[in-house]
Amino acid sequence: QVQLVESGGGLVQAGGSLRLSCAASGRTSSYSMGWFRQAPGKEREFVAVIGWNGGSTTYADSVKGRFTISRDNAKNTVDLQMNSLKPEDTALYYCAARKVYSSDYDYWGQGTQVTVSS
Repeated sequence: QVQLVESGGGLVQAGGSLRLSCAASGRTSSYSMGWFRQAPGKEREFVAVIGWNGGSTTYADSVKGRFTISRDNAKNTVDLQMNSLKPEDTALYYCAARKVYSSDYDYWGQGTQVTVSS
């Protein structure tokens, strides 16, 4: 049983940075943790994922080199450091947790809004 609560969203100018955090209740050390985003009128989009042991990460091409996903299993959190933000990064950002042996994400946060002004 895992609950995810996201924070850190806000309004930032293009070129700026934000750090999103997802706090989990219940252990997530055995879960892959991902970040997704959804802009109004568009489908949910994959952003980044980090493996259960933090040993592997994957990023969408659109954010590669600008965003960094990390996790702190001791604090039971997963973060998304977003640098060089662009207006097209504007979206509602969600964190999600997936069991090691699951193909689908099992838990989702409520989302936090990121708005990047040009």
